[in-house]
Amino acid sequence: MRDFIKKNELWVFLALGPVVNAFFVYARYKQIVPQPLYNTGRFCVLLLFLIFLVLYTRGIKGVLDIFKPMLNWKVNPKWYLFGLLFAFTVGLFTLLLKGVYAGSELTSFLKTNFGVFKLRSVMALFVWAFLGEVVWVSYCIRELMKITKPFYASQIVGFVWTLWWIPIILLGEGVLPGIPIVSLGIFMLGIAGMCTIVYGNSKSGLCVLILQFMVNITLNALSLSPSTGGVKTFTAYSVVYFLVMLVFMYFLNPIKKMRKQSFAENSSYTAPI
Repeated sequence: MRDFIKKNELWVFLALGPVVNAFFVYARYKQIVPQPLYNTGRFCVLLLFLIFLVLYTRGIKGVLDIFKPMLNWKVNPKWYLFGLLFAFTVGLFTLLLKGVYAGSELTSFLKTNFGVFKLRSVMALFVWAFLGEVVWVSYCIRELMKITKPFYASQIVGFVWTLWWIPIILLGEGVLPGIPIVSLGIFMLGIAGMCTIVYGNSKSGLCVLILQFMVNITLNALSLSPSTGGVKTFTAYSVVYFLVMLVFMYFLNPIKKMRKQSFAENSSYTAPI
């Protein structure tokens, strides 16, 4: 059994991660888990499951390797700037399209929820982004990129990420109310794709963390969620985010950088005489 788990560690996690979350959400549904513990606990349970799995298969060194991308901060500043601005820019563009389609003034859609900028809210969104980045990017996407192309890796993770969210949506706690599962699925595929692009080009978990943190901020600050902008607005944001991701994936596909690095390494190799 251990040999099987060691050989299929990644696939075991991808298969069981959503299942473990479903049990935790069910425990909340039965009032076994208190609401304050549930909000952050669902992310912690997923991370703890990953840590125990990797500890079982690779030991403490494997666990430390999961967090390794978070220590890489010496990257081009453009990736920090990109992470800060991307989600917000796509959100504004979506609202602009909504204004043009509705024939209304853009300012009528730019209602900002400043409550999200309270320290407690910001810290919660940051912690959730950190826990999600470690699991889905520093581990899942990084491991998948070793065996398949970056785009395929991102879409596999986006699909499993959606499965992880479905019980939470059905419960209706700790998630923006009224989110359609299909729209969320499109959004998660786009999010996973952008995380792959940023990580693949920067190799920095910090840059991905900033990107994800700003996604959380944007959804709560701008009128993009189903409760503030309507289901159609959220769906439009999901589709636009996904389409923009495809454009960036084409022009900044991490596989191109990987090939350049491989070529440089091979070119610098000197054959023994």
